Amino acid sequence: MQQDEWFEAERPRLVRIASRMLGDANEAHDIVQQAWLRWHGTDAEIENLPGWLTTVTTRLCLDRLRSRTPVPVDDLDPGETVGDPADDVTLADTVGAALSVVLDRLSPGERVAFVLHDSFGYEFTTIAELLDTTPTAARKLASRARAKVRQPAPEDRLADWEVVDAFMAAAKSGEFDRLLQLLAPEATVTADRAAILVGTPERIEGRDEVATFFNGSAQAALPVFVEGRPATAWFHLGQARVVFDFTVEDGQVTAIVFRAEPDVLAHVVRRDGGNPRG
Repeated sequence: MQQDEWFEAERPRLVRIASRMLGDANEAHDIVQQAWLRWHGTDAEIENLPGWLTTVTTRLCLDRLRSRTPVPVDDLDPGETVGDPADDVTLADTVGAALSVVLDRLSPGERVAFVLHDSFGYEFTTIAELLDTTPTAARKLASRARAKVRQPAPEDRLADWEVVDAFMAAAKSGEFDRLLQLLAPEATVTADRAAILVGTPERIEGRDEVATFFNGSAQAALPVFVEGRPATAWFHLGQARVVFDFTVEDGQVTAIVFRAEPDVLAHVVRRDGGNPRG
C-alpha cells in the first residue's frame, strides 16, 4: 500500500510532464499508467524514485513521439545554432494553443529537451542522459526548438485550418485559456436566420464571451470546407446541420458565423486537415 501512496504522490507531476510533451491528456495518463506497471514489474533497487519515474515517463513519451514522426537526421546531430538563449525567459509555459501546433512540428528530441528544460527546469546533463546524447547537444536541441517556437519560419506559420482545428480541439476539451489565446480581442459570433431557428445564438461579442460559449462544447462538430474555407460543422445522422464558418486573421479567430441555409449545407465538404476527405 505504501508503494501505491508513493506513486500517487508523483502521479500529478508525471502527468504534467507527459501532457506537455505529448499535447494530449489522455495519452499522458496512458503513459503514466505504463510507468506504474514498469515500476511494479522491476526487481531493481530504486534509490531515487522520483528520478526513476521521470526517466521512465520521459522515455515512454519519446517512444510515443518517435512513433508519430520518424526521427530526422538533424535530431541525431543538432549542429550549430545562432546564439543560445538557454538562460532567457522560458517560453514553454506561455505557448498558446496555436503555437502548440508548432510544437508538434519539432523533432522528438527538440520537443523533449525544450519541455523538460523550459517547463520543468531540468538540467541539460539530465536531459542528455534521457536522450542518450551530450549536454551540449541537448542544449542545442532546446535552443533550436525555442527559436522555432519564438519565431516560426514562414513554412511553420499556422495555416487557417490549423487555427480552426486548434480552436475546436480546445473547445471540445474545455481548455478555456487556450480558447482565449486563439481568439482576437473583438471576436464575434453571429448566425444566419436558419441557424437561429435551430437554436444557435444570434450574436456573441468579445473574446471572453465567445470562449465561455464554446468552452466544453461542440463535441459533435467535424472538420469541413465551406465555400473553400476551413470550417467545422455539426452533423446529425450523417448530415451537416449547422456550419461554423470561421474568419482567421494573423493566427487568431476574429469571427464565427453559424450558417444553416440549405444552399450552404449542400456544398459542405468533409476534410482531413487541409485537404478534402477522400
